Amino acid sequence: MTFNRIFHNLTLWVLLAIVAGALLGHFEPATAVKMEFLGKRFIDVVKLFINPIIFLTITLGISTMGDLKKVGRIGGKALIYFEVVTTLALLIGVAVAALVRPGDGVSTEKLDTGKVGEFTKRAGDFSWGHFLADNLTLQVLIVAIIMGIVLSKYAGRKPIITLLKTASKYVFRGLHLVMLLAPIGAFGGMAFTIGKYGIATLLPLGKLMVTVYLTMAVFIFLILGSILRYCRIGMWSFLKYIKAELLIVLGTSSSEAGLPGLMEKLVGMGCAQPVVGLVVPTGYSFNLDGTTIYLSLATLFLAQVFKVELSVGQIITMMGILMVTSKGAAGVAGSGFVVLASTLTAMKVIPVEGLALLLGVDRFMSEARSITNFIGNGVATIFLAHNEGALDHARAEEALGRPMRRFTFGKSSRTPTSGEYLGTVAEADALEAAAEQETSRP
Repeated sequence: MTFNRIFHNLTLWVLLAIVAGALLGHFEPATAVKMEFLGKRFIDVVKLFINPIIFLTITLGISTMGDLKKVGRIGGKALIYFEVVTTLALLIGVAVAALVRPGDGVSTEKLDTGKVGEFTKRAGDFSWGHFLADNLTLQVLIVAIIMGIVLSKYAGRKPIITLLKTASKYVFRGLHLVMLLAPIGAFGGMAFTIGKYGIATLLPLGKLMVTVYLTMAVFIFLILGSILRYCRIGMWSFLKYIKAELLIVLGTSSSEAGLPGLMEKLVGMGCAQPVVGLVVPTGYSFNLDGTTIYLSLATLFLAQVFKVELSVGQIITMMGILMVTSKGAAGVAGSGFVVLASTLTAMKVIPVEGLALLLGVDRFMSEARSITNFIGNGVATIFLAHNEGALDHARAEEALGRPMRRFTFGKSSRTPTSGEYLGTVAEADALEAAAEQETSRP
């Protein structure tokens, strides 16, 4: 690898930043905790791009699709897929917890329940009305669908579509510049996590941590991997293709930090733009595979800690509650604890105070949740695109065999922004140059 390639390799820099953050957190925890603002500010800036990208992607996709029945069909299939796969995730979490029993032998003598009250209060305040009112992403999704339908019926839409395509081009260009700061965000997020909580906090609940990570891995490679194989795509190839985004999610503990990049990568590998625009943002609220696994494991873990033997009926009740409450997790700050608190409160058989046991290790498990949620939404999009005949397998094969060049300087870094990118990177550059010449003519 030449020096130039090393300099422009975002994945390498993010990985180095994560290692540096972990080292700082371990050896200088007081300083590392102060780095939290770097991770938070990076996520805040990336979030600024999420809603414009969703709006532009969906509006352009629907307005140029022509067949509005197809839009409704994709949306309906997506919701069915989300429910089936998250139910599988729930069943796997319950089965592993019952088999491994990570809560056996965990002491409750040093419980610090001081912070639990705020989560139980927020759990009581949660409602679906608030979830829909506070979830800006879902609101933008709905507005974009309406706008796309209106434009598709409007005879004079051409100037508006041209304007939206230009806006899309500049939004993605701005995103690429922001993503150059990803190593700084990943450094701040990892430094804060290790500095504040420390590796030592993992030891008492090490069995639970290992169980969570192994269960997520089994789900990714067994369930999601099988879904990808059905689509003639290998899981390892897909993970390699999105490795930069995965490292950003790992470093920041936020799957939202990788959302814009995931959408762009999915379009780049041949998924139709309308499918990407509809499935990914909806999945961030309704397809939380990692969160579902964690919630089922954590609930049974606490039952085992307090020696509460749940009956089959109670476990089925817990699963029913989680199937509903987990869908609102993305719209609530501290979502894992809020949903877990609401579940324990509804069941009335496991002490809510047990949440205090998880406070110290939750941040470390959030990486596993975020990465699993992230991969799950990518796989959902690929599956639905394949199912709709909206996945270009030739492009997917080329992209996964040789990932698109991104986050580099110069013309060769061109990536798809409008969903119309076909062929190789070189062919796309040639088409773009020809289009620019055409528009520059008097």
